[in-house]
Amino acid sequence: MSDMSTILVIEDDKYISHFIDLSLSKEGYRVVIAETGDEGMFLFSSYHPSIVLLDLGLPDRDGVDILRELRTFTDVPILVVSARGQEAEKIAALDLGANDYVTKPFHMGELMARIRVAERAAAKTNAGTAEARFVCDWLTVDYEKHRVLVDGKEIHLTPIEYKTLLLLIANRGKVLTHNYIIRQIWGYEGGDSKSVRVFMASLRRKLEKDSTHPRFILTEVGVGYRFSDL
Repeated sequence: MSDMSTILVIEDDKYISHFIDLSLSKEGYRVVIAETGDEGMFLFSSYHPSIVLLDLGLPDRDGVDILRELRTFTDVPILVVSARGQEAEKIAALDLGANDYVTKPFHMGELMARIRVAERAAAKTNAGTAEARFVCDWLTVDYEKHRVLVDGKEIHLTPIEYKTLLLLIANRGKVLTHNYIIRQIWGYEGGDSKSVRVFMASLRRKLEKDSTHPRFILTEVGVGYRFSDL
């Protein structure tokens, strides 16, 4: 974390916002609190935060509308922190561009870990994508030569598997919904999520040393997949 990174918390529950404020301030963050959606939008334009923690149940506007509006002009990481724990609501928020979804009640350690993941992903994005290779433990992806190696040995991936792997790596640490993956890989909406599961299972067999306890491709049950950033 850079010194005095600013986090905007849009949350109408004063107990929760105070708890988050105290915890993040101890970690060296600058915390700005908004109790309504409109106030959140105003403070975003005033403070230009590096991360937004967004509740969906706001008194004046639905947090989903705030998320949709923010995504029209900024790529700043947005972590939804909400009591709405239904899979459909998680998927909707992630499809609209949320980087992650934390369900209330939550442990502060979990929220901090999700914030760190979002920071690392943002830092990599800001640094550009000029890297020629991606290396993580036993996995190496050579972008220039279109080669994938496991423990130094080249493995064969189909074009769709390779494209899916690149998508996951480019968004590592971020949950990608089934619909998002279908849209990016196949180019259309509303495809069959079973196809995604088949390709992910195939990728795991080729990349993971133990596909039942994956190191790289993690499942967010009922939502999608995340490439590990740890």
